[in-house]
Amino acid sequence: MILNFYKYEGAGNDFILLDDRDSSFPVIHNDLVKKLCDRKFGIGADGLLLLRSHPGYDFNMVYYNSDGRESTMCGNGGRCIAAFANKLGVVQRKAKFMAIDGEHIAEVMDDNYVKLKMMDVANIESGRGYYYLNTGSPHYVTFTSAVNELDVCKEGRAIRYNERFHDKGTNVNFVQDFGEYLFVRTYERGVENETLACGTGVVAAVISAYLNRGDDKISFTLPVKVMGGSLQVSLDKTRDSFTNIWLEGPATFVFKGNIEL
Repeated sequence: MILNFYKYEGAGNDFILLDDRDSSFPVIHNDLVKKLCDRKFGIGADGLLLLRSHPGYDFNMVYYNSDGRESTMCGNGGRCIAAFANKLGVVQRKAKFMAIDGEHIAEVMDDNYVKLKMMDVANIESGRGYYYLNTGSPHYVTFTSAVNELDVCKEGRAIRYNERFHDKGTNVNFVQDFGEYLFVRTYERGVENETLACGTGVVAAVISAYLNRGDDKISFTLPVKVMGGSLQVSLDKTRDSFTNIWLEGPATFVFKGNIEL
């Protein structure tokens, strides 16, 4: 079997994308996804995305981490699959699609810049030195004054595999607040390593920064630097939740090819 694929990256968060509107991708595929994402023996990626048909929507997004397991929402993956759908002609600049956490809207501003509307966020846990929230995926957020000096893999793994999170896992974000922008580094479950960017993690970091600052703005926009580039998050604050959340940044086509399975 010959598999045709596309490779995209969003601020260094890279993905294999497959047009699976004919549902031809193998049903028993966890080991296959893991092999395709392997950087030495496969194509290499943080995850794999299937673009599938969905009644009433432009498409359905199905996301797998590089460990081969289907995962929760991926923000940068959502932006990349919108750019991919635009390249295929499935959509014309604007997309409405389904993902595991519900409906999303995306707008392709140009060939490598995409805005993605994220789910509303509420029920945020605030503890001593951390915030814990779900932005489509679960995120633990902690602030530091020297994010560059951290061993993110070591510190992130210690939290991800602690007694509370060991079974289901969590993503772990280390955030430095520079006022005009945030600098965020993320340990991602499923990848089990630091990634160059994490979209849902950046959203979690901006929401946590809003709370950590004690801000009272109704609308809030903040640029974010990550290891692989720059992103931006804008949101509205209501009494009980954060709404109208948009994640934006680059979603760049890298190459396409085929691989014999």
